[in-house]
Amino acid sequence: MPTRIRRLVVFPVACAVAMAGLLGLATPAGATQLSTGDRIVNAAAEEAGTPYRSGGSGPSGFDCSGLTQYAHKKVGITLPRTARDQRAAVRSVPKSQMRPGDLVFFSNGRSVYHVGIFAGNNKIWAAPESGDVVRLQTIWTNSYTVGRAW
Repeated sequence: MPTRIRRLVVFPVACAVAMAGLLGLATPAGATQLSTGDRIVNAAAEEAGTPYRSGGSGPSGFDCSGLTQYAHKKVGITLPRTARDQRAAVRSVPKSQMRPGDLVFFSNGRSVYHVGIFAGNNKIWAAPESGDVVRLQTIWTNSYTVGRAW
């Protein structure tokens, strides 16, 4: 069984806030709170190394839509279970306006076959396929749509 690695991913602008929160300190003056999108990315990143499991919705295993549902739930957002239903439930966002935390949906014409959480720099957090683990994955095609649940 793959070893499960847990880590917290924070963005530079929010490092002081994240460290203060981890240490139980007050937020430093002038620091900003993490955005909802960054919190979603961090929730997905915490599951890095968790095994792929068909139909898995965590925490011991995930499929792609199980991971996206789980990460959103950790920040208080309810999503449907399947990638297709998630796509139908969220508002569309133009690719030019993508932000970390957005959902990236891949389809083969009519059917959504994969979803991940946009992390920036052409990467998504995803549970790709059987035998793999939750990991940061490069977006491999321009044929995708974007949705936002927050």
